[in-house]
Amino acid sequence: MRTWLTRLWRYLREVSGDDAYERYLKHHAEAHPDEPPLSCKAFYQRELERKWSGVKRCC
Repeated sequence: MRTWLTRLWRYLREVSGDDAYERYLKHHAEAHPDEPPLSCKAFYQRELERKWSGVKRCC
């Protein structure tokens, strides 16, 4: 039962985007080991800017 709940929790965090920073850190460590990663606050600020910048509708 415990492993099932753990898997469910991980799945929910992945689907909701709650684990975005952890995934970013993992990717950054693998792809850019010589550069320091963004702080948690800077990461979420960049994601907000990426998400809300630009035209999102036709009119």
